[in-house]
Amino acid sequence: MRPEKVTIVEDLQAKLNASPFVLVTDYTGLRVDQFSILRNRLAEIGAEYRVVKNTFLRRALSQIGLPDISSDLKGQTAIVIGDKDVAAAAKVLKTFVGEAKKPEIKIGVVDNLVVSVDQINSIADLPSREVLLATLLGVLQAPAGQLVRLLNEPASALARVLKAKNEGAEAPAATEGGEAAA
Repeated sequence: MRPEKVTIVEDLQAKLNASPFVLVTDYTGLRVDQFSILRNRLAEIGAEYRVVKNTFLRRALSQIGLPDISSDLKGQTAIVIGDKDVAAAAKVLKTFVGEAKKPEIKIGVVDNLVVSVDQINSIADLPSREVLLATLLGVLQAPAGQLVRLLNEPASALARVLKAKNEGAEAPAATEGGEAAA
C-alpha cells in the first residue's frame, strides 16, 4: 500500500479508537448543502460525519479489532463517529433522515458490538445521557430522602403535640383573665 494510503488508514484508526461508536451510512443522493447541515448538527453534539472509502474502513476496522461489517460496506459510505454519547448522535442522524429521507443508515458498531438499523433507531429514542444520569440520581436519592423524613417524623410529631398542648393551655388562661378584667 502506498504511504499516503497508509496515512489515511492510520488516521481513520485513530478516529475509530477514540470513538465508542461508529454508525455507517450510505450518503448516495445527499446534496452538498444537506451534507453540510448534517455535519453541523453532529458537530454541535461532539460527533463527526466523514466520507470514507470502503477498503480503508474495512482495513482500519480489522486492524483495531472491531467486528467485521464488510458485507455492509458497499456503495457511497460515510461514518458518524464521536467521543461522547451515541444516543445523541443517533438521534441527530434519525431526525435528519426523517427530514431529508437521506442518508440511509446501514449498520453500526457500539462498544465493539454490531448493531442493526432498528437497534440504532431504538438508541436514538433513548433519552440523552444527562437525562438518564439525572433519573438514576433521583432514584438513588429517593430512599435516602424517605429515610430522613421517617427519622424526623417522631420528633416532628412530638413538637406538634407539645405546641398544641401549649396553645391549648394558653387559650383558657387568656379567656379567664379577660373575664376577670371585665
